[in-house]
Amino acid sequence: MEVETTIHGTKKVTPLLEKTVYSILFSISFAHLLNDLIQAIIPSIYPLLKESYNLSFSQIGLITFAFQFSASIFQPLVGYYTDKNPKPFSQIYGMLFSMAGIVSIAFADNFYWIIASVILIGTGSSIFHPESARISNLASGGKRGLAQSIFQVGGNFGTALGPLLVALIVIPNSQQYILWFIIVAAIGLAILSKIAYWYRDHLVLRKNKVQPFIDFHNLPKRKVQIAIGILLIVIFSKFFYSASLSSYYQFYIIDKFGLSIKQAQFHMFIYLIAYAVGTILGGPLGDKIGRKYVIWLSVFGAFPFALLLPYVNLFWTDVLMIIIGIIISSAFPAILVYAQELLPKKLGMVSGLFYGFAFGMGALGSALLGKLADETSINYVYHVCSYLPLIGAICYFLPNLKKKV
Repeated sequence: MEVETTIHGTKKVTPLLEKTVYSILFSISFAHLLNDLIQAIIPSIYPLLKESYNLSFSQIGLITFAFQFSASIFQPLVGYYTDKNPKPFSQIYGMLFSMAGIVSIAFADNFYWIIASVILIGTGSSIFHPESARISNLASGGKRGLAQSIFQVGGNFGTALGPLLVALIVIPNSQQYILWFIIVAAIGLAILSKIAYWYRDHLVLRKNKVQPFIDFHNLPKRKVQIAIGILLIVIFSKFFYSASLSSYYQFYIIDKFGLSIKQAQFHMFIYLIAYAVGTILGGPLGDKIGRKYVIWLSVFGAFPFALLLPYVNLFWTDVLMIIIGIIISSAFPAILVYAQELLPKKLGMVSGLFYGFAFGMGALGSALLGKLADETSINYVYHVCSYLPLIGAICYFLPNLKKKV
């Protein structure tokens, strides 16, 4: 479809939806895999760090808080700045921060050094995500839900691979073996360099032609603000609950079922793969049936399974974690694209806000749940958290956005 624009009496025809650039989508997805694989090292080595340095659950929560707060606080700022001043090579700087964090945490031998190391990795992540989300949008060819799913599933697979590789490489040897993950960062730098040149050339091409503005809604400003508020509440519910799974699930099944650290990491891998599958489904489903319904069902729909989780044996724990992972992970691609459609002129800022808020809620959740686990028990934490998906019922009040033409 084309749009006809008149400039100084001259008509110019501009494509409304460009061709989907799958090579860039899969490249940025793979870069996301590598970025989030590095991030996944942090929770994967928690049992090792807890045992080696006699850390409390509160300290584990503070490590997560430091990592996710540093990964969240800069993202809206990076997104806001790059909306006005796109920086094609900024992701390379982010990966260099992550590489420095890998080296640092491999040699960290006390709580404060660990904190400093995870802040480096978090800062790298905060630089990576806003521009990456924008690149996936630019390469989508109008298939925004599909593009976000492809982009985010890379991150999910990276998060899933992290514990598996840590179990195979680090746990049987020593903390210093984390240095092997420098190879991951180096591959990431090579891929991001290729993407950066495409992004730079794409920006030059876009400057030389009229870009149509696609209006996805005719909502008044107040309704847009309310819808953004509802989405942030949903993010709170989703990522606060996810914090109990990403930071403490290994401790939970070790404590409840008497598993070893290595066994617990393989069970964590099962959940994370299910989470990746749900991400693949969420974006295209949002394109097809409407993002509001995907968001509503994926958060609120996890409630009955989360409620059952604390009461079942190991086999059914795995089954429920697969179901919860698939359902709850399908929300984020739909949430992010829905938010971008609410504020289509502020893609970077919106992406940074929602990624940042997601990391921030994970940080807050990890810190508070760690304190709760110290004062009660890890099992009690899972009983309390099982009610969080109920908050997803608020999605009923989200407006329906009109479909793109």
